[in-house]
Amino acid sequence: MTPPDVIHHLLRAVAAGEISPDAALDQLKHLSYEPVGEFARLDHHRTLRTGFPEVIWGPGKTPEQIVQIFTAMQCHHPWVMATRIEVSVYEVLRQSLPALQYFATARICATSTPPEPRHLGRIGLLSAGTADLSVAEEAAVTAELCGFAVERFWDVGVAGIHRLLDNRAAIARADVIIVVAGMEGALASVVAGLVDVPVVAVPTSIGYGASFNGLAPLLTMLNACAPGIGVVNIDNGFGAAILAGQILRTATRVSVHANPSPVDPF
Repeated sequence: MTPPDVIHHLLRAVAAGEISPDAALDQLKHLSYEPVGEFARLDHHRTLRTGFPEVIWGPGKTPEQIVQIFTAMQCHHPWVMATRIEVSVYEVLRQSLPALQYFATARICATSTPPEPRHLGRIGLLSAGTADLSVAEEAAVTAELCGFAVERFWDVGVAGIHRLLDNRAAIARADVIIVVAGMEGALASVVAGLVDVPVVAVPTSIGYGASFNGLAPLLTMLNACAPGIGVVNIDNGFGAAILAGQILRTATRVSVHANPSPVDPF
């Protein structure tokens, strides 16, 4: 159940005499954050504050810690995901969490498959090359798990720009675009010069020595001549998906406020 559902259920249970006020208080105190062992404090109210739930960062945690966090979060959220999970770690996790889904290219574990899109708008996701797919899929799977429609356009880098231009009409249908590119990172600027929607640029650490593990495409994207580009950190597909999602949710909210109706899209 979501936090509002939990609160409503607890209030009804207290009113009906099914649970004591002290017991209800004990449950409510964990809605803001919940300690897990001595190593984590889970932020269950993050969805209420930001629109998106807390996500588990995999690196630096033991499989046992990740299992404990998954188990605790499942009690409060309809789905839980962890990023940057290597296949060897997933093999350990699924021994305790057999229903866990694994998206190998994205290196994401989740307690469910992506749901049907529930938010308005479409995210167009472009990768410059096949070597960028891990970061691009991290963005795609994250966005889909958050309930957004995603259309993928892989291997459309500027070295063969006709591949991009052949998909121009389809790309133009997107409401926000994520561009993932390594090497010199020129694809984001080219795309931003062709479309009339926000572009979220993701530099990757893919490239020869002078790309400096993603610094070169990061600087290219920050210095792009085309306006309307927001740049996230190197290899940060997850952050790009959340930013794109916030753009779409904000656009929907503005539309609802301008044209109020009895239906709440959130």
